[in-house]
Amino acid sequence: MRIQTISSMIGTALLVAACQVPELEAERLATTEEALTSTDVDVAPECEGVIDFANQAAFEVLDLYLPSNTANGIIAARPFTTLESLSDVSGVGPFRLTQIHFGATLEGYVTPSCVGIYDELAVSADDETAMVDLVNGISDTELHDVLPYAWNGALNLLAARPFATAEDIAATSGIGAVSFRNIRNAATLTVPFEMLAGEVNDLHREARTLRHFDWWQELQAALWAYDLNGVTCFGVDPSYLPNGSTIRPNLATPAEVYAEVASTVSFANRFNELTVDPTIGLTNLDTQLQGKSFFGCYISYANDPWSGNNLAFFVDTQAGLSVLTE
Repeated sequence: MRIQTISSMIGTALLVAACQVPELEAERLATTEEALTSTDVDVAPECEGVIDFANQAAFEVLDLYLPSNTANGIIAARPFTTLESLSDVSGVGPFRLTQIHFGATLEGYVTPSCVGIYDELAVSADDETAMVDLVNGISDTELHDVLPYAWNGALNLLAARPFATAEDIAATSGIGAVSFRNIRNAATLTVPFEMLAGEVNDLHREARTLRHFDWWQELQAALWAYDLNGVTCFGVDPSYLPNGSTIRPNLATPAEVYAEVASTVSFANRFNELTVDPTIGLTNLDTQLQGKSFFGCYISYANDPWSGNNLAFFVDTQAGLSVLTE
């Protein structure tokens, strides 16, 4: 590796970034200023320059930030399309990924909108904000559903709230690559549907659709209502339910969940009052439902002698994707 003082290296790199980034590169940076990561990838759109840096930087540039053997290994293994493929290079672990992000920033491949690489994910500033809001705001029930294989990690997150950065979340004991990615996905992948759900809830007092909720509290509120007319559950511990409840053996499928949500949205929009196209949110939900199985319940209850409510909730058994309709 070249011997160079940190101050001179940073000064030189910043000068290059400020004065010598080609117009084409500046245009590329502008096009990656996305809102949120919308698919289950390991590099946020704002951070794609990290991969470009690994693919395009000359040895002399990589050698400024990495050991020479690691720089040579990266060059030999090009091209990369994911952070995972870059991590497969010998010597490229979490610390080296941090150095690569540092180099990509100083060389002008990414802007501060790519905040860093944590637990094998390149995280954007917008993703970080969404993740922090999610971890700080959701119920303990939902957080444990999002992290079904990181029970202690969820407990530690709850004990340490509030968080300010994605780095702090990743550094929490019990949070690893899988659980950190689950948090990112829960915070960002269903935003179009969440926008639709918000519109439905604002539009119609007789319809409710939620993406984030405490299913245990919803269940208890319905079971202890003025009048309970029927309970059918699947994948829920029967000891949580009153006598006479129907226990269905099969979990809910993506098609079943989608049909229930689409029906509720259609009911709310029966006078075509929604100000957003429901197709966008429903398509987003349908995409995220695929490949999953859901526990949940259908509950018919009344809060008084004059009303009736039909509540349904579904929770993904692997990563906590949850939906409620009423």
